[in-house]
Amino acid sequence: MPTTSASDSISGRAARVVTEVFAPAILVAVLLVAVGRWWGVVAALFCSLIPFGYIVLGVIRGRLTDHHIDLREQRRIPLAFGIASVLTGLTLLVAVRAPRDLIALVSAGAVGLGVCATVNHWWKMSIHTAVAAGTVVILVLVYGHQWWLALLVLAAIGWSRVRLGAHTVAQVLVGAAVGASIAASVFTALR
Repeated sequence: MPTTSASDSISGRAARVVTEVFAPAILVAVLLVAVGRWWGVVAALFCSLIPFGYIVLGVIRGRLTDHHIDLREQRRIPLAFGIASVLTGLTLLVAVRAPRDLIALVSAGAVGLGVCATVNHWWKMSIHTAVAAGTVVILVLVYGHQWWLALLVLAAIGWSRVRLGAHTVAQVLVGAAVGASIAASVFTALR
């Protein structure tokens, strides 16, 4: 949970903006549309909007403390729900013969969610940096090497999570390493 002083300073407010603007649900939705165009909108429904809606409902009902699920103990059920939603969407995309790159991307996302759920059972790895690092890798693989510049955004996201007290440096770095390696291996193997 962020401290009052961390949230109230200029750098704290900047960190909060970075955390919100580049939240996993937003990055996932934008990446799916960037890779899959109109098919990506369907994928975003199952991979971003439905899981995030579940989280928001959990916050409204008082089961979750916040939409970033800062308490590791609260992450298990929302992550399981997210995996189920992603797998449902993946099944639909395969059935309607969606573009191969999109199916590879959603598959990588499903594997990433599974790994995050497993790790978060014991340790609070940063899902923000996992998704951001995976996003950078996918953008490079699909659109070219100029997208390595997006590593600057990944660095800003990592800084924001540490600055807000949501994660340690180790949790941010491990999240980034896991996200990048899953994106590189699963996406490349399936595309």
